[in-house]
Amino acid sequence: MKAVLPALARPLLEPHLPAGLDIAWFASAQQAREMIADADIAWVDMQPPSETAAAIAAGQRLKWVSTIYAGVDAFDLPRLKALGAVLTNGAGINAVAVAEYAVMGMLVAAKRYDQVVRQADRQEWTIAAPGTVELEDTSALIIGYGTIGRLIGDRLRAFGVQVTGVTRTGRDDTLTPDQWRGRIGAFDWIVLAAPATTDTHALIGADEIAAMKPGAWLINMARGDMVDQDALIAALSARRIAGAFLDTVTPEPLPAGHPLWTTPNAIHSMHLSGRSQTQMFQRGAALFLRNLSAFLSGNPLQNRVDLDAGY
Repeated sequence: MKAVLPALARPLLEPHLPAGLDIAWFASAQQAREMIADADIAWVDMQPPSETAAAIAAGQRLKWVSTIYAGVDAFDLPRLKALGAVLTNGAGINAVAVAEYAVMGMLVAAKRYDQVVRQADRQEWTIAAPGTVELEDTSALIIGYGTIGRLIGDRLRAFGVQVTGVTRTGRDDTLTPDQWRGRIGAFDWIVLAAPATTDTHALIGADEIAAMKPGAWLINMARGDMVDQDALIAALSARRIAGAFLDTVTPEPLPAGHPLWTTPNAIHSMHLSGRSQTQMFQRGAALFLRNLSAFLSGNPLQNRVDLDAGY
């Protein structure tokens, strides 16, 4: 059985790999595409995600594909299903870092700390606080109340925020996908933490933005294409909503000169939330090894993706 694995993870993986497994360590996108043709197992995460997609497309006999990322929109799920392959993701690996980043973004927005930093850079002393919102007694709608969404909710409750989650099933007093739109105007914070699927494209469009409170903020920790960016730019330019904290946008990287860079009250964090930690690769390697043991012994794999649902 052959496995294609990242050379960067070799020191973490090699001492723990079982004997008899044929390992190919790739150090470039070209190597990954060449090595994967006859591989049974693949962990080929690369940037940009299109490189990962190209490598997976070259696999002809894949049985299990592992990714360190929670989102699987870079993968051709119908093709993996046709191959009979299993896909496991990295849900939970970055969850704490992303949740902390989301709360940081909300605090930055509430206190407009982005403006404070710019004033300090200009060496301008001020006694007028640019942001005066307190999180306490505000309300947040978290669309996507999975691992990351719940961690965001837990942290916000500590600040006195009333939290309402959205799940597919409406479990644990959350709203279902057909319920939240009618209530979006009741919330001060709209937080996107849902997995990317065909159903979430432009989830927040012109109608949803128009229904938001004038003082509400949009916090996108999910995927850029979940938001109609033209509608968001128009709303922010017209001061229709208070602002947007955008960890993700589309396309990524956002090209120089794109209007979203200079849209009023749009705060960018360049998809750094999941990278703002030191343990991502170590956690990913540990998860891979646990799943490898399960795969070889025929046991259920952790974080198995539903190829039909897309997460």
